[in-house]
Amino acid sequence: MARADRTDRCFSRIASAAAALLLAGCQSDPPVAPPPSLSYADLPVAGTLADAKRAGFDNCIRMDGGHLRCRRSGVMLLGEGPYEAALDLIGGDGSGGFRQITFWHDRDQSAVMKVGEALKKQGWSYSYTGEGGRGDQMVFTRAGVPVHFSIDLSYWGKRRVRILPE
Repeated sequence: MARADRTDRCFSRIASAAAALLLAGCQSDPPVAPPPSLSYADLPVAGTLADAKRAGFDNCIRMDGGHLRCRRSGVMLLGEGPYEAALDLIGGDGSGGFRQITFWHDRDQSAVMKVGEALKKQGWSYSYTGEGGRGDQMVFTRAGVPVHFSIDLSYWGKRRVRILPE
């Protein structure tokens, strides 16, 4: 009987530890302050939910309880488009703000590559991420500009263009 009691206590401790870990995982992360407002080409790149809504990103849905995605259709970028665009905000209520803007075309995987051509014509420098000379992303930078562009090169899903703060 002593051995059964020890086994029961051991299982009880394991179950208690597992329950504590599960509860810890269910607790929400501490609030994150939104970043300062930043825009480029008359589009929001970073900021608050109010910034997103002022820019017409008012079609918002809660993604997973911890993020809010606000979308806008028909967005032009550097004379190219129209594209779908989204801002992903931290927090189910968007209170943590957003730190990038994402563009894609629903039917044409190559449409976002036009943005890269426009940036090249404007003198932006670019490099590739990943392996070798051609990688997963084409990243555009320009001295003195507070943002950079990242364009997906892969066909494994929707190609996108992202504008991110430096």
